[in-house]
Amino acid sequence: MTESHTSSLPSRISWRHAALLLIAGFAILRILALAVSPVSLYQDESQYWVWSRVFDWGYYSKPPMIAWLIGLSTSLFGDSDFAIRLPAPLLHTATAIFLMLSARQLWGERAGFWAATLYLTMPAIWLSGFVISTDAVLFSAWSGGLYALLRLRAGGGWGAAIGLGVALGFGFLSKYAMIYFLVSTGLALVFDPAVRRALLSPRGGIAAAIFLLLLAPNLAWNAANDFATVSHTAANANWGSDLFHPGELIEFVVAQPGVFGPLTFGVLVTVFWLTVTRFLRIDPDQRLLVLYALPPLLVVTGQAFISRAHANWAAATYVAGTLLVLAFLLRGAAWRRWALYGSIGLHTLIGLFAIALAASPALVEALGAGDATKRIRAWDVTAERIIAAAEADDYALIVFDDRNTFHQMQRYAPQLDGRTAMWLRHAGPTNHAEDVWPLDEDPQGRLLIVSNRPLEVPRLREDFAVFEPVGTLAIPLDGPFTRDFSLWVAEGHQRVERDEAYEIRWQAHDAADDTTPVRGYSGGDE
Repeated sequence: MTESHTSSLPSRISWRHAALLLIAGFAILRILALAVSPVSLYQDESQYWVWSRVFDWGYYSKPPMIAWLIGLSTSLFGDSDFAIRLPAPLLHTATAIFLMLSARQLWGERAGFWAATLYLTMPAIWLSGFVISTDAVLFSAWSGGLYALLRLRAGGGWGAAIGLGVALGFGFLSKYAMIYFLVSTGLALVFDPAVRRALLSPRGGIAAAIFLLLLAPNLAWNAANDFATVSHTAANANWGSDLFHPGELIEFVVAQPGVFGPLTFGVLVTVFWLTVTRFLRIDPDQRLLVLYALPPLLVVTGQAFISRAHANWAAATYVAGTLLVLAFLLRGAAWRRWALYGSIGLHTLIGLFAIALAASPALVEALGAGDATKRIRAWDVTAERIIAAAEADDYALIVFDDRNTFHQMQRYAPQLDGRTAMWLRHAGPTNHAEDVWPLDEDPQGRLLIVSNRPLEVPRLREDFAVFEPVGTLAIPLDGPFTRDFSLWVAEGHQRVERDEAYEIRWQAHDAADDTTPVRGYSGGDE
């Protein structure tokens, strides 16, 4: 698939220009779409924005890079939802450039163009391009690190070594899933002689030193904060509850074609199989890319079977995976090229449909798809209604039982700043809101409890001497859906001890109650 030596210079330049124009075009269109988007911040985005207001080397559940980028963007462009999300399309632009450069390094300019195209039209990227998430940051670091490694492997100089170290540090400051990159690098040291020569050299030492220098402040922050982020990451694995869930495994695997694309995921699995079965005889470039794509998918698939896994937990697979699929489809029989073009077209249709769905409540209602959009609608209206309830009486504090609602109110109800607190469901904090803004043991005055978790109301009632209903809120969303809250006035906080007997009692209560929803949404199955 490498370009012929007889290829003309104008031909090579045209592929390069086409790739750059494509990448720039996608970036501009996504930025313009963000500027006119009617979609509220997702709850995690609001939490990242809260973090961005206070610079630190780490935060409760994530490393600091995403907060730093949001802070930089809002300081330059204002404290708007647009500015909060602006780094997302820019990060994906960087990833597309690095994948273009990697494909060009391996197979030439034509491959570079199609690598950028395949990545930018990936189903998951159509969504991620409009949402500020840790995956967007991780992808740019992973792709940058992979390109630097390929350059170093091919005899690159000190610039490639520095780039690799910076990418590794950037990645670990973005998401600890970057550890898969280190696992892959360890395997590459064993199975790829060129990588081994490149990394076991002074240049490799410089890359390692830069990486450790960038990571050190975050490690120090974790050590000073009882390894909060690391502990939260481990807790997410949820190995403390019942183990082995075939249903979770099936759900995770079935979701992967929706992340990467139905045909492209099938091709990727085929490439994995062909490579593993002929591992030592396969093309070294293909073997190396498999080492940087397969480990995250294998580990997270195992995690899904043992406990649970979200569809995006193996997202790092699809950075090198894009290059593997591209290499397979650009060579061999002509049908492969048609499969590439068809996949890009299908992914584009899927992406444009998702954008239309997010932008048009009327379309959501017509298709009965309100369940897909209920968490990104009407948070400004929700804030107005909760502010009105808070001002209806002389409440000392507004107390929430849901960290998502709490962070959305920090974003959309700044009038409540300094008057909000989180009720602690468990013995200690399990999220950033509970850690920083917990309800005091002995709060003074009347409290307004805003509950978005109907299943928690009996537990809340048990924690107060006075706990009386004062109303409900039903916020209209798309179609028949509403976001529902129950409002309570409470006094005399007397928190029941969260010991083993407490948990056993309430687990039995929850098991017997199969009608009360966990979260307050009406109009669907919740």
